[in-house]
Amino acid sequence: MAAAALASAPAPAPLPAAFAGWWEHVNGSPAWQDGTFWALAALYGLIAASSFIQVARIQHRVPEYGWTTQKVFQFLNFLVNGARCSIFSFRRQVQLVNPQIFQHVILDLPGLAFFTTYAMLALFWAEISYQARGLDTDGLRSGFYTINGVVYAMQVLVWVLLWLNPNPSMLVLSKLFIAGLSFSAALGFLLYGGRLFLMLKRFPIESKGRQQKLSEVGRVAAICSCCFLARCVMMCFAAFDKEADLDVLDHPILNFIYYLLVEIVPSALVLYILRRIPSKLKLAHYHPLSSG
Repeated sequence: MAAAALASAPAPAPLPAAFAGWWEHVNGSPAWQDGTFWALAALYGLIAASSFIQVARIQHRVPEYGWTTQKVFQFLNFLVNGARCSIFSFRRQVQLVNPQIFQHVILDLPGLAFFTTYAMLALFWAEISYQARGLDTDGLRSGFYTINGVVYAMQVLVWVLLWLNPNPSMLVLSKLFIAGLSFSAALGFLLYGGRLFLMLKRFPIESKGRQQKLSEVGRVAAICSCCFLARCVMMCFAAFDKEADLDVLDHPILNFIYYLLVEIVPSALVLYILRRIPSKLKLAHYHPLSSG
């Protein structure tokens, strides 16, 4: 009887099927959706707050420096992460925005600002590399502005085309544009970060700050390259697989994993690595030169 009962008992569901059932339950649960989006909002809020505190610290310690690259970078991080925090705090309301093109604008614009923010690091490293070799850096900064202008103009064009012709092929084009942009950013970090890293390695070992800057550049370049490559891969999946779509409410865990890997963790690591702020100027013994 016992053997017969065991034989007639249903076999346990295989793990993939059980996981698939849990995944479907989570995706369809408003509680899971709201909890996930609130968690993302809290994480983005923490990073935004830390960036704002860094801006305030730099301003308090060296106000005479003005808007340095470090201060602008921290301020842009505050804006990007603050925007993401607001979007995920009102994620359900964003999904109700009409016409639908404005949903794409709201969800895509912080990603473009993230690109601009971290492209500033590549620009900074390129300027250091050029200055060390005695080359003019004016073209780098104008090139940075030009590239960003072209990127934003192309994104606006994609939005207009998507608004005028909202079909699946235009959605694919929009996501592939972000994928291509992310791949280019990853190459930029590998190129300029790697160039600066190799230049620093050629400095004498006893050079002041050489080892610390070498470690800083290497780690930041690796983190940024990986995060942009991950964004590129995920956007390619999202372009051709509806199950990987991130612009919907019923993929909360996928959203959490994606934004955690490509924005939150990289931002937190980079901000921690670049946490040092300039030392206060010591002008106590400074005397202006006499006219004679």
